[in-house]
Amino acid sequence: MTEAQKRFCDEFLIDLNATRAYKVAYPNCKKDHSARTNGYMLLTKTDIQTYIEEAKKEREERTKITQDMVLKELAKIAFFNPKNIFKENNTLKDVIDLDDDIASVITSVETFEEFDGYGDDREKIGNTTKVKLADKMKALEMLGRHLGMFKDKVQVDIKEKQEKKNNIAEIFSQMKEVDE
Repeated sequence: MTEAQKRFCDEFLIDLNATRAYKVAYPNCKKDHSARTNGYMLLTKTDIQTYIEEAKKEREERTKITQDMVLKELAKIAFFNPKNIFKENNTLKDVIDLDDDIASVITSVETFEEFDGYGDDREKIGNTTKVKLADKMKALEMLGRHLGMFKDKVQVDIKEKQEKKNNIAEIFSQMKEVDE
């Protein structure tokens, strides 16, 4: 493996963006299309795939963060039921009373005092609490992509298209024979 290929791999491991990694490793490449194409081609090479997989395993060992851990966290967000943060009387539970799985879905809690009136005549009438949750739709999308439910690229079976084209041509030729 060349130094540029190694640099490509190291850059690719940062954000898994082959186009960006290629442009860093090969600074003379200025066009995104060329970088995307060449980056993809590099990712098909066995020695590069091996290097990347080994680096991922080393990182997993070093950080103790596994793919399973990430998927479990995404699942917590994706399948979180907002009813779990409320008491039976429809008031919010105290954060201390939430279990770790529920608390991990909450990204922030803000409490605001509510007042009635203006100036010196204002009276406090209560508090409003705003709870911000992690993005459920994004978590579902990421899980769906992991499971292969969504395809960014359309795969076309040329052979099947050609067979359909031949069948249509055959039907037209049969129709001509009938007309004659």
